[in-house]
Amino acid sequence: MKPSLESGGLKQMQQVNPEKKYYELICVIVNFGLGSKVLSMAKRNGVSGGTIMLGRGTVHNRLLEFLELTDIRKEIVLMVAEKSVARQTLELINDELDFSRPNHGIAFVMSVGAFIGSGHYEYEFNAEDGGVESMYQAIFVVVDKGNGEKVMEHAKAVGARGGTIINARGSGIHETAKLLNMEIEPEKEIVLMLTRKESTSGIVKAVRDNMKIDEPGNGIIFVQTVNETYGILNA
Repeated sequence: MKPSLESGGLKQMQQVNPEKKYYELICVIVNFGLGSKVLSMAKRNGVSGGTIMLGRGTVHNRLLEFLELTDIRKEIVLMVAEKSVARQTLELINDELDFSRPNHGIAFVMSVGAFIGSGHYEYEFNAEDGGVESMYQAIFVVVDKGNGEKVMEHAKAVGARGGTIINARGSGIHETAKLLNMEIEPEKEIVLMLTRKESTSGIVKAVRDNMKIDEPGNGIIFVQTVNETYGILNA
């Protein structure tokens, strides 16, 4: 006789795979030159590997503006790990770099639905909502190179405190052009902003309307819930 949902069958079905693992994306944004140190610390804590990308910060400082040094180079370290390892790694990195101090960096984690690579081969979408209401969200805006600063201007006008601009390259159907009869893929910029949940809608609307994101080839916006953050109050 098969267990019915009314007799607790649903609970039994949910407990079939108690070993199911949840993964998180660790994102650490630090000053140029510290990315390798972050990655080394993470590997010592059990993270299998990661990717370091170059970017630049957009939080302006009056002294830096006076010295014409507002284009601060940043390194963005992305790593995926099982949830418990990700949280331990984040604490370890924070203890070492002390993100509570101004301009020492930002770190956060987001849920990952599926993870393939670095020894993980089976695909299974298994996102976890965490069960806790998050205070922050991450806004990603992908636009043509040179438009990242414009995105930040519109975002700051409605309350965004700052962000990080990452260099990238597009390959969408609307973004190719020809040079000497060869198709080229123009460079892109990814603008990453961490915002309070209640501010996200206004920032997204301002960027969407002013950058005309709805028109083909003008860019995309997506928003992710952030599970845990370090250093955001000093961003």
